[in-house]
Amino acid sequence: MRRALRLLAARPRAESELRERLREKEWASADAVEEVIEKLRAYGYVDDAKFALGYASYRVKQKPVGRRRLRRELAAHKVAEETMREALEAVFAETPEEELLDRAIERRIARTGPPRSRAELKKLYDHLLRAGFPHELVMNRLRRFQVGQLEDE
Repeated sequence: MRRALRLLAARPRAESELRERLREKEWASADAVEEVIEKLRAYGYVDDAKFALGYASYRVKQKPVGRRRLRRELAAHKVAEETMREALEAVFAETPEEELLDRAIERRIARTGPPRSRAELKKLYDHLLRAGFPHELVMNRLRRFQVGQLEDE
C-alpha cells in the first residue's frame, strides 16, 4: 500500500499502469496488488475515467495537441479504449480541435516566424502532424500560406 501511495503521490496513474508498477517488485504477490487496487479504488484514488479526463484536459491546456496524439499518450498509460474515447469526446467538445490547431500554428509562427519557403511550410506541416492533428484539417489551415508567396528552394 505504501508503494502504491508513493507512486500516486509522484503523479496520477491509470489503474492498469499502477498495477503493472506494483507487480514489478518480486515481493509483491498478485493477490496483495489486487487488494491494494481495490482499496485505492474504494477511496477514490484510482479512477481511470477521472484520470483520463484530467490528463487529456491538462495536456490540451498545456500545449495544443490533436486527438491522435492524446489517444497515443492515453494508450501508453494503459487506459481502456472506451474510457479513452469518452475522455477525448469530453475534452474536444469543450475545446474543438480546429481551435487547438490554430493555437498550435500561432505558437509555432511566433517562435519561428511565418514560413518563407516550401521547406519551412513542410516543417510546419510535419510539426502539426506530429502534434496529432488530422491531415485534412492541417492542409486546410496551411492553405492560407500561398505557394506563390513562398520562395522556392
